[in-house]
Amino acid sequence: MVEIILISALNGVLYGTLLFLMASGLTVIFSMMGVLNLAHASFYMLGAFFGFEISRRLGFWPALVVAPLIVGVIGMAVERYGLRRVHRHGHVAELLFTFGLTFVIKEVVEMIWGKLPADYRVPPSLDFSAFTLFASNYPAFKLFGLLISVAIFLCLLMIVRYTRVGLIVQAALSHPGMVGMLGHNVDRIFMLVFGVGVGLAAVAGVIAGPILVTQSNMAGLLGPILFVVVVVGGLGSLGGALAASLLIGLVQTFAVAFNISLADVFGTTGRAAIFADWLSDIWRVTVAQVAPILPYLLLVLILIFRPKGLMGTRDT
Repeated sequence: MVEIILISALNGVLYGTLLFLMASGLTVIFSMMGVLNLAHASFYMLGAFFGFEISRRLGFWPALVVAPLIVGVIGMAVERYGLRRVHRHGHVAELLFTFGLTFVIKEVVEMIWGKLPADYRVPPSLDFSAFTLFASNYPAFKLFGLLISVAIFLCLLMIVRYTRVGLIVQAALSHPGMVGMLGHNVDRIFMLVFGVGVGLAAVAGVIAGPILVTQSNMAGLLGPILFVVVVVGGLGSLGGALAASLLIGLVQTFAVAFNISLADVFGTTGRAAIFADWLSDIWRVTVAQVAPILPYLLLVLILIFRPKGLMGTRDT
């Protein structure tokens, strides 16, 4: 039992930090711009594919730097020539714009790289076992992703709370006219913030690409869970996003590890016998089978009982 708990906890933390690495950019964009970017997972996918192409030619480490820069520039162009024009029509127009952008990016990716998974592999410099716990080997590459996630969280927290840049950006969100009168270019600030946000998504793509499958539908597979993280943690809260990521990672990991059902706990006779056949089938459903829907169940409960999220300051 101790072995299962420790291994599940470690796997949950690793998965949770990977989720935070993906969701951090989305949190930054919303907290500083008030824009809920539905295309965020698509920029994450672009980061994975750019990382794949650059790593084939220059290696993983240049890809970790160059791919986010490329995606960040693309994001700034999207904000400058698309989102900025749509912003004046309200949040619904922004959501529709970013929603349509997801399909555009997906089609472009399929035209360039096709629908088959890319052969994106872990770099040789990090392709070894970092340590062994109860006969289970843990790859160094996953621990590298954990360290990057923690470093990004600390850097973003310091910038937002304790630097002049963070103060200007937050002031530009609530009082753009006043910030403009002080001589700051508000439009340029928002463009840079959007570029940084999607660049962080690209960092997640470069790192998660070798761990997960790099393919043209990866944005659709991971996109919904990112919004669960942001809403459960609290819209615009970096600390909340980290807490929600770890919570979801641990919940799903432990659900898979403890693969039991009500029938295992209370038996298949007695109480189950009074149910109809279809209720008896539900009685035998295991926790592992419902693990994929647990984050969304958590989302529903959060929206009902705490709309601001775990650490949020504004209503969803």
